[in-house]
Amino acid sequence: MTSVNSDYAAAGASSTKSTAAVNSSTNLGKDEFLKILMTQVQNQDPLNPVDDKEFISQMATFSSLEQMMNLNTTMTKYVENQDPFTMYVNWIGKNVTFSDSDGKDQTSPVNSVKHSNGNYVLVLENGKEVSPWNVTAVSETSK
Repeated sequence: MTSVNSDYAAAGASSTKSTAAVNSSTNLGKDEFLKILMTQVQNQDPLNPVDDKEFISQMATFSSLEQMMNLNTTMTKYVENQDPFTMYVNWIGKNVTFSDSDGKDQTSPVNSVKHSNGNYVLVLENGKEVSPWNVTAVSETSK
């Protein structure tokens, strides 16, 4: 749709002013896009109608954009809710430095990770269990 007759644009503008005022702080959404598209189709010049290919192209572009926005929303939620277990598993075989009950720094390799009662625990090579919250550094083990 390369152009809109000014008479039709004025008619469409008057019907969308109230919507624009309400949504002035938000982006143009799919509902508004479809309303504008339908208004244009309803008010098009019967002697010079919109090309079908152009209409279909616009709908396909809009559909692709909507799918990408949905994918972005889904990925954002996934990243926000990603379990820290994934990070802790990457510590297996690495040295962790942590403060013991006396406040002294200790270093030991991680053998495994446990999860119980909503808490994660690192099981060290010597069998000692340490909360990841007490870890101050993670480093590669020297071989």
